[in-house]
Amino acid sequence: MIDEKEEIKDTEDIEIQLFLEGMYLKYGYDFRDYSRRHIKRRIKNLIALNSFNSISEMQYQMLIDYNFFKSILPYFSINVTEMFRNPSLFNFIRKEILPLLSTYPMLKIWHAGCSTGEEVYSMAILLHEYGLYDRCQLYATDFNEDILNKAKEGQFSLEQIKKYTNNYIQSGGLEDFSDYYTIHYQTALINSELKKNIIFANHNLVTDQVFGEMHMIVCRNVLIYFNHTLQEKVIQLFKTSLCKGGILCLGSKETLLIDKEKEIEVYAQKQKIYRKSY
Repeated sequence: MIDEKEEIKDTEDIEIQLFLEGMYLKYGYDFRDYSRRHIKRRIKNLIALNSFNSISEMQYQMLIDYNFFKSILPYFSINVTEMFRNPSLFNFIRKEILPLLSTYPMLKIWHAGCSTGEEVYSMAILLHEYGLYDRCQLYATDFNEDILNKAKEGQFSLEQIKKYTNNYIQSGGLEDFSDYYTIHYQTALINSELKKNIIFANHNLVTDQVFGEMHMIVCRNVLIYFNHTLQEKVIQLFKTSLCKGGILCLGSKETLLIDKEKEIEVYAQKQKIYRKSY
């Protein structure tokens, strides 16, 4: 005899799978290999916010109403970020990684899953202070167009800037952080000089292909939302996108199984920084 709670759980899992399958088939956005716990939480929140009675009811609305789909898409994004998050990491990049990258005549750095742009602007500041910015091209990508547009604006609240200033100081900042933005009403705007070498582009780690030949890839706290199969797929994408000797920087809770990664070696385990073999 099937336990009633088990049956309900099975039905809910089936509904979630059908919801994700429908989104992929209809609109091309693939969340089928995201962490099921993460997806389930987002879907349940959406049901409550929109007063649906079931996942199936919301799925039907998503399939017939493109505007509704566009309205819920941001809920599947991972947008937790800040400038100079984990200051010790940026201090390490400043002292150990930038001298390494400075040996190249031109640099390409990819921030994959850039969200609202805080980390790519942080990198731009590091490069500026090290004298590398003018020979570097930064690529900041995300699958969410609305989020990308916010990243391009480079506009942050004064409350955020207060926290970012503290992070910058802890990361070993060499200048006055206020030199990098201007105040406009109650918001801070990142200076245009920091934006000139940044290209913001739509790229989906789940469905899109290799993104150029990079000297460094930064993708922090994105893989933790993927299941194991998708994590391996994305790591392969990064390996292919890195030049020999290129640097891969992951999030603090993300670790590569190096014994399985013949092309990648540990560069700094504590900082979750890896390097592609020559």
